[in-house]
Amino acid sequence: MLKKFPILLAATGLMATASYAEMLDLEKDELTFGFIKLTDMAPLAVAYENGYFEDEGLFVTLEAQANWKVLLDGVIDGQLDGAHMLAGQPLAATIGYGTKAHIITPFSMDLNGNAITVSNDIWAQMKPNVPTMDDGRPQHPISAEALKPVVEEFKDRGEPFNMGMVFPVSTHNYEIRYWLAAGGLQPGYYSPQDISGQIGADVFLSVTPPPQMPATMEAGTIFGYSVGEPWNQQAVFKGIGVPVITDYDMWKNNPEKVFGITAEFAEENPNTTVALTKALIRAAIWLDENDNTNRKEAVELLSRSEYVGADAEVIANSMTGFFEFEKGDVRPAPDFNVFFRYNATYPFYSDAIWYLTQMRRWGQIAEPKSDEWFMDTAKEVYRPDIYLQAARLLVDESMANEADFPWDSDGFKAPTPAEDIIDGIAYDGRTPNAYLESLPIGLKGQQMIVNNQIQN
Repeated sequence: MLKKFPILLAATGLMATASYAEMLDLEKDELTFGFIKLTDMAPLAVAYENGYFEDEGLFVTLEAQANWKVLLDGVIDGQLDGAHMLAGQPLAATIGYGTKAHIITPFSMDLNGNAITVSNDIWAQMKPNVPTMDDGRPQHPISAEALKPVVEEFKDRGEPFNMGMVFPVSTHNYEIRYWLAAGGLQPGYYSPQDISGQIGADVFLSVTPPPQMPATMEAGTIFGYSVGEPWNQQAVFKGIGVPVITDYDMWKNNPEKVFGITAEFAEENPNTTVALTKALIRAAIWLDENDNTNRKEAVELLSRSEYVGADAEVIANSMTGFFEFEKGDVRPAPDFNVFFRYNATYPFYSDAIWYLTQMRRWGQIAEPKSDEWFMDTAKEVYRPDIYLQAARLLVDESMANEADFPWDSDGFKAPTPAEDIIDGIAYDGRTPNAYLESLPIGLKGQQMIVNNQIQN
């Protein structure tokens, strides 16, 4: 479904657009951006519908994509000028895992927003292993330790335990692996010879496009999945599954999607890149301002068929500050979706490095790398310099507040404390190899996968 801005603009809007476009001297003003039908594409929809792209002199087409590979290929081959991307995609492409291409991101789209859901049958088997609160409801967050006896029963019967995630370099893949490993389950390794990610696995993870997750689980092909909204809440509404943990409860305020463009596009269109980043920052501010006052309007927008296309009631379940686990068990989750606060839009090097550590942990980066390599790779892809250019213009134009941006950041967040992560292991992006050493399950040091075995 294509969507384009109307040609006719109000006189004042036309004057502002012409003035701004002339000031920045846009190299390209007609752009096509891709997205996947998930609620965290919201900054693109808002920037379009609220006229923020138009204010920058940009005439934008938004195109929903069939899956993440098609989306990435579209950006690489130039059919798309940019896209809502998995944070791992620009990093993987730049280091040559999968398709080789130098992709950058000047804008991080959101924090949190994912969950892990299991089928009703698996939940019934897990539930006796889950502690309860005084009112009898399950105590959250729920550890994968509750799933471990279920998986062991499957193994004893010689049956594979299958779960879904959306893409090999998706946050969802790394999150479900993190959760499983924290509960003592082996999610499997990758190697250059075997890219299934299932080497030595207790739980077999495979790719399923986000909108197909509920139906695939209902059919029994998978017993659970890790995905963004609204596809966890959809399982609750359909009565086919139970979300057992949100990624906020797994790693408080973890990074999620990014906006990706090719390095070539940014080099050839530097002013256009700043302009589109400005529009996206404005959209993120709108989504979070005044304690999420605009979220109901955003929900109605996202429910349209050209965007997410799910029922507004389903989208609202997570977007408006609540999250439903078992049917009727609705709990406050004010930060389930974060688009601007906590510097959500700033492309931190430490976020990039976390993704790279997970690629190394599970064998997608097959050989050991130095701390310097992690840092240099992060700087190749994450571009806070572009972001801050856009932010400065917004502040100067009184469209944003000076205090809302980390002007003096060195690109690293403060270390995430142990109490904010499900396995109780702190994360400091400045010391990636020490972090890998601290994780009980996963590759570290000089380890590699050789002949489907870990070799020290």
